[in-house]
Amino acid sequence: MNKIYKAILAVAAAAIVAGATMTPVAVNAWGDSAGGRPVYTLEQINAGELGDKITFNSITNGKIGDERNFVGAKMSNSTSTTWNADEITVKDGDTLTIRLYVHNNSPKGKDAIAKDVSVSYSLPTTVGKTQTLIGYLNSSNAAPTRYWDEVVLKSSDNFYVEYVKGTAKYTNSKIGTVSLSDDVITSGATIGYEALDGKIPGCYEYDGHVTIEVKVHKSTTTRLSKVVRLKGTKDWSESVDAKVGDEVEYQIEYRNLSDAQADNVMIRDILPTNMQYVDGSTVLYNSVHQSGITLSDDSVTTSGINIGSYASRGNAYVRFTAKVVSENLKCGDNQLVNWASATVNGEVFKDDASVMVERDDLLCHKPDLPDEPDKPTPDEPDKPTPDEPEQPEEPKEIVDTGANGIAGAALGAGSMVTAAGYFIASRKKLM
Repeated sequence: MNKIYKAILAVAAAAIVAGATMTPVAVNAWGDSAGGRPVYTLEQINAGELGDKITFNSITNGKIGDERNFVGAKMSNSTSTTWNADEITVKDGDTLTIRLYVHNNSPKGKDAIAKDVSVSYSLPTTVGKTQTLIGYLNSSNAAPTRYWDEVVLKSSDNFYVEYVKGTAKYTNSKIGTVSLSDDVITSGATIGYEALDGKIPGCYEYDGHVTIEVKVHKSTTTRLSKVVRLKGTKDWSESVDAKVGDEVEYQIEYRNLSDAQADNVMIRDILPTNMQYVDGSTVLYNSVHQSGITLSDDSVTTSGINIGSYASRGNAYVRFTAKVVSENLKCGDNQLVNWASATVNGEVFKDDASVMVERDDLLCHKPDLPDEPDKPTPDEPDKPTPDEPEQPEEPKEIVDTGANGIAGAALGAGSMVTAAGYFIASRKKLM
């Protein structure tokens, strides 16, 4: 495997003298469970100084430069191949891809397999002008066993970051790109070389990277998140594929990010054409109704509902069901975007989710009729001659068929959340 390291070394942007080590660019940006792991140059790796040891992301002049800076970010719509591993300036509405690089530094290939390799991200849950995102890498038989690095997002406005559900992916040369569980931002996700089995051999040919997407929201007091899933499925995302007749579930999460209690929080959802609200399907989850309470008022998609009051860091989930219908859907792909809003102290916060519907019925593929035969002249019989084709019958026409809110008291005296008890629930509790 040394030839691969030599090839990387040959094209390195700057040579580093064998035997030297590098100080970190930003001391607090990266770390490990050893309190400061040994680092190596490619020359040292090629000289065998690592021995039988398995370690990750400790080469100072590797493929990505200093591998200790293994977490980087860039705008998701950027075509650049450069990852910013330190700070990146953002604004409201930006979507960023966060990359975590994974490299078992041993040159011994399958004779030095790291085991139980997993990754996770820690995302901030508060608002501010600076947000620090941390990526973690773990392996049970590596030394150290745990590694971390961070990337910092900055803005001139207060903002928070939201993980875009369903975007976690792992890429390497063997399995290509595969999806990972959304648990990557909580308990973590297992990765591997040939399968997601936690096993990664040593050397560059076995390296890979994990990516997620996050969305920037300008806010000082409120976090609002909107997701969707096909009814009967488990995973939430910002967009799902559906067909006419399918039912989908929407989920709106409200969280109070301010230091003061928020009273009379109003939640409203605006359904697009071709999405029809299912009567009686609105359910509220909060600290009082942890198992959910079905609301008798169906005004979530009209005037909105009052979900009560929430202490600092308190939150609630509103779920409801809608059905995909056909009201002049265009042929081909249709993106049905709906917006959720939360009104808090006169300020409105919004987020959206999409349902993708493809129309591909017979009306979208109506066959062209053959040219009409020439009409006979007066001197000719009023019927086709033996040499002329019979007029085919035209296909039959195919017809394409197709009080303001809930006051807190309406939910019961216990529905008003106080500072003495507020709800910080994981999505897992609501599955």
